[in-house]
Amino acid sequence: MRNLVTELARSPFNTAPSGHGRDERSEVVVTDPAVPTYSTTERDRRWGLARELMDREGLDALLVFGEHEDAGPASGAYDRWFTNGRPGMTVVFPRTGDPVALLPSGQYIMDHLESSRRGESVWIPPENLRASRDSGVIARTLDELELTESTIGVVGLGPHLPWHPEGIIPFRLWNSVLAQAPKVRFTSVDMALALLVSRLSPEEIDVVRHAASVGDAMVRAMVETAAPGVAESEVFAAGMAEGYRRGTVPPAMHFWSGPDPVAVGWPAWGYRPQAPRVLQDGDVIYAEVFSQFGGREAQNQVTIAVGDVHDDFHRVGDVARAAYDAGLEALRPGRTWGDVVEAVHAPLDAADGSMFLIALHSLNPGLVVGRGRGDISKLAGAQAYPAVNAHPAIMTDLVLQPGMSLILEPQYAFGRHLVHVGGTVIVGEDEPIELNPYTAQILRASGTARPSREYSG
Repeated sequence: MRNLVTELARSPFNTAPSGHGRDERSEVVVTDPAVPTYSTTERDRRWGLARELMDREGLDALLVFGEHEDAGPASGAYDRWFTNGRPGMTVVFPRTGDPVALLPSGQYIMDHLESSRRGESVWIPPENLRASRDSGVIARTLDELELTESTIGVVGLGPHLPWHPEGIIPFRLWNSVLAQAPKVRFTSVDMALALLVSRLSPEEIDVVRHAASVGDAMVRAMVETAAPGVAESEVFAAGMAEGYRRGTVPPAMHFWSGPDPVAVGWPAWGYRPQAPRVLQDGDVIYAEVFSQFGGREAQNQVTIAVGDVHDDFHRVGDVARAAYDAGLEALRPGRTWGDVVEAVHAPLDAADGSMFLIALHSLNPGLVVGRGRGDISKLAGAQAYPAVNAHPAIMTDLVLQPGMSLILEPQYAFGRHLVHVGGTVIVGEDEPIELNPYTAQILRASGTARPSREYSG
C-alpha cells in the first residue's frame, strides 16, 4: 500500500498547476494509508508487459476498446489497465512510444484536468489525449503515429465473457475504421492480453483484497438489516450504501428473496414497475455482491436465512460448502483450470439434487468459466421455456499461476431449495488466498423484525 502524495512527487505526469492564480486548496490530496493505490512502478510494469506482448506477437501497436462506464462495469475493461483512468476510452499503444487515449466526450478532459490539478495519479499526460474516439479520430491517430501500414493487435474483436462472447466493438465503427485504414493488418489479441492481465501484481492483489473487504462489509450490512417485515429494497440499499460509504461505486447487486426462489439477477423492481417484496419468516435472500475498486473486482455469493428456513436449505448448504472446500484444496499453481472444475463438481455430481448455474469462474478478467449441467429444465414449469443446454468448462488446460483470481461460487438445490455460497480466491505461491470466507456459508439475518406490512414506498 502506498501513499498517493509520495508517489505523485516521483511521477513525471504530475501536472498540478503552479504559479500565479494557483488555488492552494487544490494542492491538498486526501489520502488514507489503509487504502491501496497504484504506483508509477505498476504503470511501468503494465506498459512493459504490453511492449513484450507486441514484440512476441510481431505487432507494431495495440488498439484497445473500452466499454463506457454507463454500460455497467465490465471485467474486461482493458482500457483502464493502460490508463488508470475513467473507463470508456480507446487506447492506441505504439510499440516504440507511449499510449495515446481517445476520449468519448469533453467530460473526460474536464475530469483529467481536475485530477491533475489535485495532484492525483494520472498516467496519460494531456498531450497524449484526443478529444474523440470515433473512426475518423482513430484513423488520424494511426496516421499521426505512422501506423497506417502496420500490424495492429485489437482488443475488442474477441470474446469478453460472459456478456459479449463475440466482441464489444460496434459494427458500423469497425467497418469505418477498416475503410479508412485499408493497409493496416488488424488481428485480435483479446485472449493474449487477458492472459497477460490475469496474473495480478502484488499492488493489484492489495487492491483486490480491499475490494473483497468492502464486499464483506456490504454483506454484513445486509445481514444486520434483513428481518421479517423489512422490505427487500431496504436490505439492498443497506448493502449498496456500505459500498459507497467505503469509497467505491459498486455495480448493482443481484438480489432475490422468498421462501424458495430460484431467480438470479437484479430484483424485479429494478427493471419492472412494481413494489419490492416484504421479507417473511422462513425466507431466504440470494445475492451476488459485486465490489469493484481501482479497476479490480471481488465478488461475494450470498445466502441469508431469514428466521426459520426449510431444513433442505441446511442440507444443500452442506453440499455447496463441500464443493467450495474441494475447490480450495485443488487451487494450487501448476494445476489446470480443468482440475479445479472437476474438484468443485465432484461433491455436486455425487449428490442427488440439481445445479442451475456455473460453480466457478475467473475474475480480473472474466476469462474462463466452469461447466454447466443444464438442470434448469428440471424446474416445474420450465418445459414452456427454451432449453438451457449443458456446456463444458472453457480452457480446461489453462495452467494456474500465482496471482490469478477467481470466484468459487457453488450453488446447489434440492427441489426449489437453493443455496449459493462463496467468494473471491487468489492463486497463491503455494496455498490459495481466500478473501471472503465469511460468505462461504449460509448467513443468518440479524436485523430487527417489524410488523408485516404492504410496501408503501
